[in-house]
Amino acid sequence: MQRVIRSPLALLTLGLITTLAVWLWGMNGMAILERWAADGQRDTQNAMAGLLRRLKSGDGAALFALLGFCFAYGFFHAAGPGHGKVLIGGYGLGRRVPLGRLAGLALASSLAQAATAVALVYGGVFVLDWSRERLVATAEAWLAPLSYVLIGMVGLWLLLRGLRKLWTQRASPAGQESGEHAPSHAAHNHDHDNSHAHHHADAACASCGHKHGPTFEEAAEVRSLRDALVLIGAVAVRPCTGALFLLILTWRMGIDAIGIAGAFVMGLGTASITVLVAVLSVTARESTLAQIASGPATLRAMSLIEIAAGLLVVLVAAQLVSSAI
Repeated sequence: MQRVIRSPLALLTLGLITTLAVWLWGMNGMAILERWAADGQRDTQNAMAGLLRRLKSGDGAALFALLGFCFAYGFFHAAGPGHGKVLIGGYGLGRRVPLGRLAGLALASSLAQAATAVALVYGGVFVLDWSRERLVATAEAWLAPLSYVLIGMVGLWLLLRGLRKLWTQRASPAGQESGEHAPSHAAHNHDHDNSHAHHHADAACASCGHKHGPTFEEAAEVRSLRDALVLIGAVAVRPCTGALFLLILTWRMGIDAIGIAGAFVMGLGTASITVLVAVLSVTARESTLAQIASGPATLRAMSLIEIAAGLLVVLVAAQLVSSAI
């Protein structure tokens, strides 16, 4: 028989995440969160402007306060609706990736976003001789839509990948999961009992040594540099507007190093939210799978979750693209 896991902690976690989703998308919570994040960004930006003037006048004590507000700005920036959270969350739901690895990707993508801002400002200023308006316009008019398109492509990849796996599972003979393949094993002179079939979906057959599917541990061990670069690049291609303003102001004031440090601290503030999203997405996925029978049922559930996550990312990306053009 298939084994069903019932974990009270998993049920509680899944219930809390479901409640949060209902509040965000069903009870106007997203609009409330967006207003709160916008107010926080405005207040921290005003505070940063005052601290920059103090630094320019020689008040070195203002440096740590400025970096603190840079972190706060990144936090508020990430707390509002954004593409980085959608991508990290969708990927965490759709792929059985270990939490530590996904959190590392979230951190790397946030820091890469800061690096893009630095490259855009100093490349635009020193190489292309662009004005502040041109730099910001480039980020908003070109890089933002490009980022959303790349995110949509990742979502489409998750969607198609899940559909392909589900189709493969449905197309394979039902007997492969129930022991009807015994005649082929008989050619190996194996003596099967009824319990033999129940292990095929998870590991190698104890009698014949054949593997009838990857184990969860093997799936979790899959590493792809390509996936990591795509995820990081899709987020990083669109730099934070607040980081652009900070870098431009500090360049004009002749305190470039402070601006660059502040941009990366903003990235850490952004990462504080994206890492949290990574934790929630992995927890939601594992809590859902924990309520489903192991074996073929779990494999089907993983495919369906991947399809749903990919579709969500595609829909959100399409909405972002339409609002940006």
